[in-house]
Amino acid sequence: MNADSATPARWRLVEIWGDTADLGHLAWSIVIGVAVSLTGYLVASRVLASVVSTPELARAYAMLAGLGGCVVSGVICAKLFTPKREVVEGTAADPRWREEVLAELAAEHGDLGSVDDLPPVVVREMKELEIYELFASYKPQAAKAAEGAAS
Repeated sequence: MNADSATPARWRLVEIWGDTADLGHLAWSIVIGVAVSLTGYLVASRVLASVVSTPELARAYAMLAGLGGCVVSGVICAKLFTPKREVVEGTAADPRWREEVLAELAAEHGDLGSVDDLPPVVVREMKELEIYELFASYKPQAAKAAEGAAS
C-alpha cells in the first residue's frame, strides 16, 4: 500500500487564486454560501414586498440582504474550516526551501534584480519582515556555478 492511498480523501488540496483550499471544505463553503445568501434574499424579498411601496425597491433591498448573507456565510465558513497553510516566522525555516522559492520567483519573473535598486521604503519594510538579507544574499544557480568555476 503506498502513502497516497493511505491519505484520507478529505485532505485533497487544490490551489485557487493563489491560495490552498481543501476540496471538501470548499464544496461545503459553496453550499453554505448559497444557502445562507439565497435564504437571506428570499426572506427579505418576501418581507419587503409587503412593506416597501415599489417592487423594484423591495428587490434592491432584498439583494442587499443577500449580500449580507454572503458576509455571514463567510464568517460561518471561517469559523468552521481552519486554514490549511503553515506559517513559519523567523529563521526557523529550512534555508534550502527559501533558495527554492527564490529560484522559482526568478524563473517565473526573470531576474530578481538588486536590493540596491529598491526605494528606501521597500528596504525598510523588507528589513522589518526579516527578508532583506535573504534577497540581498541571493545568487542564482548560474551565478554560483560561474563563481565556483572561476575559483
